Amino acid sequence: MKLSASIDNAMPELVAIRRDFHAHPELGLAETRTSAFVARHLEALGFEVTTGLAKTGVVGTLSCGTGSRSIGIRADMDALPIAEETGLDYASKTPGLMHACGHDGHTAMLLGAARALAERKNFNGTIHLIFQPAEENAGGAKIMVDEGLFERFPCDAVFALHNEPNLPFGQFALCDGPIMAAVDEARITVHGRGGHGAEPQETADPIVCGASIVMALQTVVARNIHPMDPSVVTVGAFHAGSASNIIPERAEIVVGIRSFDPAVRDELERRIRMIAKSQAQSFGMRATVDYERSYDATVNHKAETDFLRETAIRFAGADHVVDLQRPFMGSEDFAYMLKERPGSYFFLGSRVTGEEKSLHHPGYNFNDDLLPIGVAFWTELAEAYLAR
Repeated sequence: MKLSASIDNAMPELVAIRRDFHAHPELGLAETRTSAFVARHLEALGFEVTTGLAKTGVVGTLSCGTGSRSIGIRADMDALPIAEETGLDYASKTPGLMHACGHDGHTAMLLGAARALAERKNFNGTIHLIFQPAEENAGGAKIMVDEGLFERFPCDAVFALHNEPNLPFGQFALCDGPIMAAVDEARITVHGRGGHGAEPQETADPIVCGASIVMALQTVVARNIHPMDPSVVTVGAFHAGSASNIIPERAEIVVGIRSFDPAVRDELERRIRMIAKSQAQSFGMRATVDYERSYDATVNHKAETDFLRETAIRFAGADHVVDLQRPFMGSEDFAYMLKERPGSYFFLGSRVTGEEKSLHHPGYNFNDDLLPIGVAFWTELAEAYLAR
């Protein structure tokens, strides 16, 4: 069967599936309805299905021919704790949750590719379709890897995509090396001495100290990190006090940190800890720092990215494939799969009018017109990889 005919035939069902996922969002590690649907769908297509990795993860395996090579393709399934404001007739039926990042579309794309691959059987080797939970919150990719994903399902290479409303529709955006940042969080607590606002001399004001820390943190990237090393330090929250005539006991500062280079990541943590403690000491106070490292940087492998680029150019034409001039400062837990197996992660543009809402916006909605592109590309990528 021709690929285009297979996709055209499946598209009405695939759009319905995507919209059903959208109407029934589930948070990370709780995607029970979604994963059950995925497993049933794959089984009906003839895949060998494994469930239970990272609680709700699903892996569908299909082999054809005698080839020993294997490929893994990942789709994320989880939604976000955001109240939807799209007004769609298939909007979220779960208050406070929505698919605001397009994982409903990613999952539907890979299910569509599963159908096409199973119908065509135009490859020689093994395909593992990895439906991953908890990309947004709990690092489902790392959990799957830690639970033996690649020991149980060997992959010579792994690939994943993300839709991007800020890129032109149908554009493939990729790059060798780092493509998404490492992300960390620091919670700085300034321990002061509270009291009446009319007698500040009897207190140690953590708000004034905290304000000094906030300003000093602005120098970390500007004066401690090389200008050619991308990094971000963002003070996202400052919590202290309750009234104008009360000096509180403590203040809490929440800081987001992003970087690519491991040495830069270490230096950012060292400087943030030092600034917090030294600034507090200069005010006669004490600061404690709870520093949590989250996702590592997502680093693409050269050979697999070259293959991805070649395949995308054949698929969409050179004018629809771009190499990113700089990586994205967002983060992605596919990083942990790429640390274990060679592979590549890329973006697929969805901008048509320029009025599209960005990812994580309460008005965001995945563009269903991307579905046939994603289905066809995943199918061609897998077949090309297992034809080599």
